[in-house]
Amino acid sequence: MAPPRSPFRPSFGTSPPLVSGRDAILAELGDALDAGPGAAGRAALLTGNRGIGKTVVLNEAEALARERGWLVVSETATAGLLDRLTHDGLPELADLMRQAPSSRRRVRGFSLPSGLGGLEFELPAETGPGGLRRQLNALTDVLDEHGTGVLVTLDEVHARDGRADVAQLCAVVQHAFREERPVAFAAAGLPAAVQDLLASDVSTFLRRARRFVLEPLTPVAAEEALRVPILQAGREVAEAEVAAMALATHGYPYLVQVIGDQVWRQDPAAPRITADHVRAGVAAAVREAGFALHEPAINDLSEGDRAFVRAMAEDDTGESSIADVERRMGRDHGYVSRYRARLIVAGLVEPSRRGYLRFTIPYLREFLQSRPDHF
Repeated sequence: MAPPRSPFRPSFGTSPPLVSGRDAILAELGDALDAGPGAAGRAALLTGNRGIGKTVVLNEAEALARERGWLVVSETATAGLLDRLTHDGLPELADLMRQAPSSRRRVRGFSLPSGLGGLEFELPAETGPGGLRRQLNALTDVLDEHGTGVLVTLDEVHARDGRADVAQLCAVVQHAFREERPVAFAAAGLPAAVQDLLASDVSTFLRRARRFVLEPLTPVAAEEALRVPILQAGREVAEAEVAAMALATHGYPYLVQVIGDQVWRQDPAAPRITADHVRAGVAAAVREAGFALHEPAINDLSEGDRAFVRAMAEDDTGESSIADVERRMGRDHGYVSRYRARLIVAGLVEPSRRGYLRFTIPYLREFLQSRPDHF
């Protein structure tokens, strides 16, 4: 008999078996859908460091919308965004509305309001921003009559090759908001990208959006996210081992999944997870996170940024003094201060006390120390 499968989902963007610690955010997003046009939460921006759970919260927001009979268009901020929306995303929703019999309420995993299926209407075929706006207007004209709407979600707004399309989409959504159409918009991205988006001329309405900065999970929430899936999957685990795993996650939802998965895999057939399983699993998870979490974060940096974080990585105390960074880089205070500000905006470092910085992403220092000549 094969051992039980791991209940954890360590892939980026995949919803975990238990979403813990985000109840207040999700409740506010759900309330905004119920409140009608003008509710601040109908335009939402999710930001935070890599691995903090932005995509998972987007997934849960989509689920909340579908439960309410809303249609959902889920996209990523990469090149070709507008074409995908006008050629595939919105036309697919229209096709479902035309084909679904009015007596059926469930179509491809989401609920349609009573009477919405089997409709006769066509979307404009134009592409580009003008075509997107006309398509969205045509859809919402019908949906508004049935007390529902469209949620547009956009992930990875930090992607550089899709910024022009993101700006155009924001302009279209802004028009829909002005006309009080049943449209909601939720975007997720790294801190620097969201700040750039808010500074753009076409994103005036986003500056008034509800902004959610995702913080690490509390110890209680992290423990729950580890304990519950293990017990539900039929294995035992003591509270001491749960606490040790939770401590190693530093509250990062991605690390919750990776550590839970690696600990489980140490001996899947064993009925009980032991302290030895936890020690070995945590070590394996930290290695895995290096490639999936830390390496992409460093690859996005400029050479000056990398020099800064390399200088910080020389410390073993958990924080670095600005004076030591200046000395190691061989640069003056003004030069180092510019890169300090850039890295704070990017969400990689934060002040720990006056004159000192620390890394925000767990185990990033150790990753850099293990590869002194790689970056």
